[in-house]
Amino acid sequence: MISLKQIQYALAIEKTLHFKKAADVCNVSQSTLSSAINELEKQLGVQLFERNNKQVLITVEGHEILRRAKIIKTELDEIMQLSQRDSQPLSGSMTLGVIPTIGPYLLPKVLPKIRHDFPNFKLSIIEEQSHTLVERVRAGEIDAAILAMPFDISGLIKFDFWEEDFYWVAHKDESPKNRHEVRSSELDANTLMLLRDGHCLKRHTLAACQLQDTKKDSSFEGTSLYTLIQMVLGKLGSTIVPQMALDQLLGQETELRAIHLNEPGPHRTISLVIRPHYVRTNEVVLLKDIFSQQLKLKCQNTET
Repeated sequence: MISLKQIQYALAIEKTLHFKKAADVCNVSQSTLSSAINELEKQLGVQLFERNNKQVLITVEGHEILRRAKIIKTELDEIMQLSQRDSQPLSGSMTLGVIPTIGPYLLPKVLPKIRHDFPNFKLSIIEEQSHTLVERVRAGEIDAAILAMPFDISGLIKFDFWEEDFYWVAHKDESPKNRHEVRSSELDANTLMLLRDGHCLKRHTLAACQLQDTKKDSSFEGTSLYTLIQMVLGKLGSTIVPQMALDQLLGQETELRAIHLNEPGPHRTISLVIRPHYVRTNEVVLLKDIFSQQLKLKCQNTET
């Protein structure tokens, strides 16, 4: 009889392609994990992995078996969660993924409310880029993800909870005075600093500003919004910031100005993404409502 532990061990090896690392992930010894995989392969009558001292490869049969094993593990995880459906909402554990251009600005606004109203709720946060989170939701590795739309989430469903526009941020010495709106045609694209490739905010910004990505090798790129703001303070250029992040990035900073980008919006939509038939959908909807309410309360009068 194939055991759940064997499935977990096999999926850990698939993810790490390394027996020692997989054993560490599963909190077992390498010998224990190796013995379980050997027994699993014996029971199945096929070899899942080719291994030597240098590398681990997945066999053709292994790819198909592991694909089905993921489905089994996801279903078993959701069976375990069924017991929580009749208990108090948000009283168990949940793992939530979030992208870097949302997490630092959303979580401080919503977590205090969640901790106050649901003290028994154990929320684990994982920060990754959008494509990684989508795959982890699909694989059942995390319960849900917070993403910025539009983004390809084929096979998943989403619950929108926030729509926002972007703001052009520039040094006060390099921005027009007494202006509350700016068109993208007025911006100097040569000194507009954006995040590096891989961040969906860059793609959304280019779309909102109707710009082409022509600066792939530019030094005017940052790894985080905070880094871009520091570059603006140094008068290296200007940048685009979503409304949600303005208060934390600018704070009481008097050297910078944020001016609303007067282009058709909303410039991005923030959503919670889950698998179809996820058994705790009602709790995700509750989180969505909390997020929406707290953002409305705390994202007012953001223009500086």
